[in-house]
Amino acid sequence: MKTFTARTDDVQRKWLLVDAEGKTLGRLATQVSMVLRGKHKAIYTPSFDTGDHVVVVNAEKISLTGRKPEDKRYFRHTMYPGGIHWTSIIETLEKHPERVVFRAVRGMMPKTKLGRAMIKKLKVYAGPSHPHEAQQPEAWEPRS
Repeated sequence: MKTFTARTDDVQRKWLLVDAEGKTLGRLATQVSMVLRGKHKAIYTPSFDTGDHVVVVNAEKISLTGRKPEDKRYFRHTMYPGGIHWTSIIETLEKHPERVVFRAVRGMMPKTKLGRAMIKKLKVYAGPSHPHEAQQPEAWEPRS
């Protein structure tokens, strides 16, 4: 038996719409990253992008468990001496809630050229509206 390898014309990409209201950040991020990679499809090939597009709405209503609201911080460095910046996840949720979801999903993607190409299929919005009605995204409920 020969091993199946997906090609460009084998992939049928769908647009999926996920409502993040009341969902736990980590659980949502793992499910979304699997869909972006294409692991939910029978034609999944590790070295090829077979995933679907995902639109996440209501990112501002995501929930965090445990002590993450008090303890979790994001690190950034300006590359100048003394240029370390720490931002708490609560500050980020207040100012840019879409960045919290995007960062969680990006951390679960491969750290390669292919991973950077796959993450471009993720669109995250803080509120309930999004500009992707023309793509007719299907409502998708991730498993919990």
